[in-house]
Amino acid sequence: MALPPSPDVLIIGSGAAGLSLALRLADATRIAVLAKGALHEGSTYYAQGGVSAVLDASDSIESHVQDTLIAGAGLCHADTVHFTVEHGREVIEWLSQQGVPFTREPNTEGIVDYHLHREGGHSHRRIVHAADATGRAIQTTLEERAHEHPNITLLDQHIAVDLITSRKLGLAGNRCLGAYVLDQRSGQVEALAARSVVLTTGGASRVYLYSSNPDGSTGDGIAMAWRAGCRVANMEFMQFHPTCLYHPQAKNFLISEAVRGEGGYLLLPDGTRFMRNFDVRMELAPRDIVARAIDHEMKRLGTECVYLDISHKPAEFIRSHFPNIYAKCLEYGFDMIHQPIPVVPAAHYTCGGVVTDLQARTDVEGLYAIGEVAFTGLHGANRMASNSLLECLVFAAAGAADIHLQLDRAPASPLLPAWDESRVTDSDEEVVVSHNWAELRQFMWDYVGIVRTDKRLQRARRRVELLLGEIDEYYGNFRISGNLIELRNLAQVAELIIRSALARKESRGLHYTLDYPQANESEPVQDTVLVPVNFAGADAPPYWTHR
Repeated sequence: MALPPSPDVLIIGSGAAGLSLALRLADATRIAVLAKGALHEGSTYYAQGGVSAVLDASDSIESHVQDTLIAGAGLCHADTVHFTVEHGREVIEWLSQQGVPFTREPNTEGIVDYHLHREGGHSHRRIVHAADATGRAIQTTLEERAHEHPNITLLDQHIAVDLITSRKLGLAGNRCLGAYVLDQRSGQVEALAARSVVLTTGGASRVYLYSSNPDGSTGDGIAMAWRAGCRVANMEFMQFHPTCLYHPQAKNFLISEAVRGEGGYLLLPDGTRFMRNFDVRMELAPRDIVARAIDHEMKRLGTECVYLDISHKPAEFIRSHFPNIYAKCLEYGFDMIHQPIPVVPAAHYTCGGVVTDLQARTDVEGLYAIGEVAFTGLHGANRMASNSLLECLVFAAAGAADIHLQLDRAPASPLLPAWDESRVTDSDEEVVVSHNWAELRQFMWDYVGIVRTDKRLQRARRRVELLLGEIDEYYGNFRISGNLIELRNLAQVAELIIRSALARKESRGLHYTLDYPQANESEPVQDTVLVPVNFAGADAPPYWTHR
């Protein structure tokens, strides 16, 4: 599909954040939504658990806030947490109005209402879900609505190469003017201008060898924003989901936290429960604690996995609550009704990202970031289960409101220079890309994983600096491909993760280092904010800054 005439708003990413934003804006503006693969092929589609929101009479906003602050290990921004939690009910109602088929059942008074799961870190049942495939229900519903809207153009197989800013063009200020976009079907790169650009590209978990995320989670938005002059923050906090199915063909199949929330036990190979040795909340402890506990036991015993057991629950309970997980496990030869299933931790969520405010604005004028790509201060040092989709939806609503206000003041889209391929050739060494990709993900897993040391991090830094040099040389001499764009972005994000991890001289939340195994309580808790040499902002907030 040819690129449309300059839209009012260019949204890069087609998950819950991107599509909900598009639908909230489309009645008054022309929208283009880019997906680098199929429209649905992002993290939203694979989210099993649900959306956290205070909907039960026994629950409260303050309780949800406190649970989030506790899980975030002292680094959550209280104003952001309150803002997000307070808007939970309205975004759930908005999704219901769009037609998302949330699971409902009669409550204690016989009134049919949302069925609520409980997950790790939550003190109440507050996870709204659609069976065990909530993300798929949200994604497919929003896609249908977007396809129906005449003001929304959906462009699959289009990957953003880089953002175009006034500074890059030698103009005054630093406003985002659009992006260069590669059509992966034709191989052509075109400039697409827009009055506002929104990054909804997700996280960077594919920087690791093992991940629960789809292949496209390559940190594209974070890397592009960094190159455009945006700060990034707290990149050392990469969340590892404790329970991915362990099977050579399963690749990245997640076993929802709701399985533990509904009574599943974690077991050693001999059938012994072990979480009571690590936390009084046992299986319902926050993800960082559970993932480290599993990692510890696997290394202590030299075993390749641990086991998750919910077979003590009735068969019909398992089939009705986890139909998709049950079916997928059967495909791989595991019957969770009768036996424990093998699980391992895998990289799952990027808690840091592009610094934004409560309207989703970044440091670059006209550029917004929403969802996993962004750092809002909600998650702190460890994201609490099911707060991620909540963040996507709440900040999409906030961003839409601000974009509506700003569009009238935004300058008209200028004529952008065409992509220049006059000095490049077709590559005859594509093996360089695949080799560098494999090397990057391996050393990140080995040296920048669940447990770290300064020595391991320094090794990783030396290797990533060499890779960045090789990739820049390759990028400058050969025609680009989707694989090269992703590798370039992934290597940049890896460097940001390593630099952030080296800067934090303590263990906190998802960042655990053997050199500093305790949290530093003698000084105020601070974010790790990295500032690019071409920083766009005039006045940075009072963050703890590393240059």
